[in-house]
Amino acid sequence: MDYQFKDIEQKWQQFWAQNNTFKAEDKSAKPKYYVLDMFPYPSGAGLHVGHPLGYIASDIFARYKRLKGFNVLHPMGYDSFGLPAEQYAIQTGQHPAVTTEENIATYRRQLDQIGFSFDWSREVRTSSPDYYKWTQWIFMQLFNSWYNKDADKAESIAKLVEHFEQKGSAGINAICDEEILSFTAAEWKAMSNQDQQAELLKYRLTYLRESTVNWCPALGTVLANDEVKDGFSERGGYPVEQKKMMQWSMRITAYAERLLQGLDTIDWPEPLKEMQRNWIGKSTGASVRFPIDKTTLHSQLTTNYIEVFTTRVDTIFGVTFVVIAPEHELVASLTTPEQKADIDAYIAVTKKKSELDRMADAKTVSGAFTGSYVLNPLNGQQIPIWIADYVLAGYGTGAVMAVPSGDQRDYLFAKHFDLPIVQILDTQKIDAEADPTKEGTYINSEFMNGLDYKAGTAAVIAKLEELGAGKAKINFRMRDAIFGRQRYWGEPVPVYFKDGLPHLIEESHLPLLLPEVDKYLPTESGEPPLGRAENWKHPEGEYELSTMPGWAGSSWYWYRYMDAKNDNEFASREAIEYWKDVDLYIGGSEHATGHLLYSRFWNKFLKDIGKVVEEEPFKKLINQGMIQGRSNFVYRLIDEEGRGTNTFVSHGLIKEYKTSPLHVDVNIVENEVMNISKFKQWRPEFADAEFILENGKYICGVEVEKMSKRYYNVVNPDDIAQRYGADTLRMYEMFLGPLEQSKPWNTNGIEGVFKFLRKFWRLFHNDAWEFSVSGAEPSKAELKSLHKIIRKVEEDIERFSFNTSVSSFMIAVNELTDLKCNNRAILQDMVIILSSYAPHICEELWTLLGNPAGTLSYAPFPKFNSAYLIEDDFAYPISINGKMKMNLNIPLSLEIKEIEETVLANADVQKYLDGKAPKKVIVVKGRIVNMVV
Repeated sequence: MDYQFKDIEQKWQQFWAQNNTFKAEDKSAKPKYYVLDMFPYPSGAGLHVGHPLGYIASDIFARYKRLKGFNVLHPMGYDSFGLPAEQYAIQTGQHPAVTTEENIATYRRQLDQIGFSFDWSREVRTSSPDYYKWTQWIFMQLFNSWYNKDADKAESIAKLVEHFEQKGSAGINAICDEEILSFTAAEWKAMSNQDQQAELLKYRLTYLRESTVNWCPALGTVLANDEVKDGFSERGGYPVEQKKMMQWSMRITAYAERLLQGLDTIDWPEPLKEMQRNWIGKSTGASVRFPIDKTTLHSQLTTNYIEVFTTRVDTIFGVTFVVIAPEHELVASLTTPEQKADIDAYIAVTKKKSELDRMADAKTVSGAFTGSYVLNPLNGQQIPIWIADYVLAGYGTGAVMAVPSGDQRDYLFAKHFDLPIVQILDTQKIDAEADPTKEGTYINSEFMNGLDYKAGTAAVIAKLEELGAGKAKINFRMRDAIFGRQRYWGEPVPVYFKDGLPHLIEESHLPLLLPEVDKYLPTESGEPPLGRAENWKHPEGEYELSTMPGWAGSSWYWYRYMDAKNDNEFASREAIEYWKDVDLYIGGSEHATGHLLYSRFWNKFLKDIGKVVEEEPFKKLINQGMIQGRSNFVYRLIDEEGRGTNTFVSHGLIKEYKTSPLHVDVNIVENEVMNISKFKQWRPEFADAEFILENGKYICGVEVEKMSKRYYNVVNPDDIAQRYGADTLRMYEMFLGPLEQSKPWNTNGIEGVFKFLRKFWRLFHNDAWEFSVSGAEPSKAELKSLHKIIRKVEEDIERFSFNTSVSSFMIAVNELTDLKCNNRAILQDMVIILSSYAPHICEELWTLLGNPAGTLSYAPFPKFNSAYLIEDDFAYPISINGKMKMNLNIPLSLEIKEIEETVLANADVQKYLDGKAPKKVIVVKGRIVNMVV
């Protein structure tokens, strides 16, 4: 029978599902290997051909590792909370759980159709109560912990309370809020429970604080930076403004140094590690307090200074203005009545910009003067205070000391607003731009004059510390992570409020279930959607109405796969000690400063409290490239009045006409030739279209773009699997190019992969398509071909070079076809080698070869034997008087005299000699034979 891929693939997909073929053992004498794909969100659109790229690569590797004798955990689940399902619920009234269930069903069908070897017995969904119970539990552990800098780890809040009771606040070295109290043990004990809890909140690893957030009034929620583009929400395109709100936050900054150092211990792509280093943003410098000049103020202040962090404290005598963020808490107090209109107008404009936009715009100069001043702490010089949107409240202290001579942004600001620019080093050239040099000696810098950079820096820090006006400090640009969304479809925060302070619910009451609501919109009074829930209250207070952010459930999910059905723990100690961590993680680099950073943070915290055994969650990470869309175009003829007609010109002829390009559905184009009848059916307005053809065909234009519905270049994997089979799809996606690189989807070569699989199938069948293999001893040529592919595939998979393996498979099958090989020993090993790439066809052939069904996935990978690649013969170049005449195959085992005799006895050589006896025969063994006549 010919290669009936549809029947074969359906048969084996059902077999794997019914027999749990890929179920990982919780304990095994085999070494463990954990292969993980980044947690997918199940969208309503389902998969397009770009989505499975990483999944196919991880599946090949997982299958290969099983063949190499590993106990492989290769799970799959769904990051199923999220804004898209909620937006659909707002529009239609359908509960997000229903939408999510439908989307998951589509995803599961498509994933099964591609033949992935997932252990579905461990499937998890972040929106299932039995899963988010443990997300809530981890939140509670964070709430009940603080970061001890001396121990360099998180510890129980009970330990902090014990210290307070015995010694007060003395000796505590913690990552905490700036404004903490100083008290004795007696004073602590004398505090009310309310005051004690308020103070402890300043230390907890998850806490409440007023934060500047991206607020989208139309969506009624806070958005993450990556959900905002050019001042509008990515979903829906609604305006987003900056707003201060009380929000849950997590002290990821406590782990900044460990997150930075950990990057040196993991095998991740260097560009991604560099993105995390930049995001963490470690810098060594000094903290400086600039006293506020209260003689110019008209209002009372709660503080006497503005604190800045600088990496160039040596430039302090070059400070000619101080800039604070428009949302800085002191702006209102520092603004004089004369400047109020300017300040209010500037703040209104700034609110419409996202933080990312503000950081990225280095060219636009804008700002407003508050009317107030600070004093240089070293000489008392008066310095004006401005606000400008290039300073962000959440970065550092929300204030910078501006040194125009050394910083280009400050330089442009000073030029724009006619502020002084003071040269501070004798080598600086500041006529046209700032000069950040550290060379030369200081000038205009009082006691620093004549010192170099190193001595000057030390002198300034010493003076600041002497005056109590500053100190040396290490700073991190990374901010604490906001941990709340004003949405419905997310994990409820397991907290209630009593007398204005948060308290955890009882652990025995987990999970705190998401309540039913009448609408998925904020309440009329502006509360989040959970405010609509009736009778949803804790006996002692009101529940938190915000839900957790999208990254909560994905920050620990790999542990749940280790023990997915455990009702008593997020995963048992035994399971965690066995699986430890993820050996291979495949996913996109777009998660560098989101999921991958938060996951590392939560993992380190769980290790601190003794729940996991590894410091880093993901040993090796590979970023797969993107499969881009290959767009096709038709060219509409434009008439003399500039209007589009219903006539279309083939691409090769467009220079002869005035045309306008239109995207066309790539699914009705093959090898750039458009199916005209399908085009006419595609859209009603084209039913009567006419065509100017070339050589009887309509040739389309081509362009590589993002795969998108609006470009009509989305290719559904269902269509490819239906037409060519899942094995062809799997191999073809790998064949497109290196895994890490982006490449356009192009079906021009897919027929070649399909024909290869058909040719492979043909090796096992006779001319009548009857299964037929022999038990004869393999020939040297057959063994050579087999062992070449064994070595090649092993090397390629180990270095994730899947595309080169596909080419090698084609070569090997061509060689075996030419050899008319139908040898069982050779072909059975070929089945095992190919099975990671094309599992369905190989499972069928495996059983036809007489092996029990389901055993292929755990068969031993063939061992490479280099002896089979040793050449017995060598094609010696035969030269006469230095001119090469022919090649002659001669056994390499022959000695020089025997080689000479063999050459002279050859009839073709004698023709070239023309009856003459050579004067001399020169033999270089294994290289060449040269005769002198």
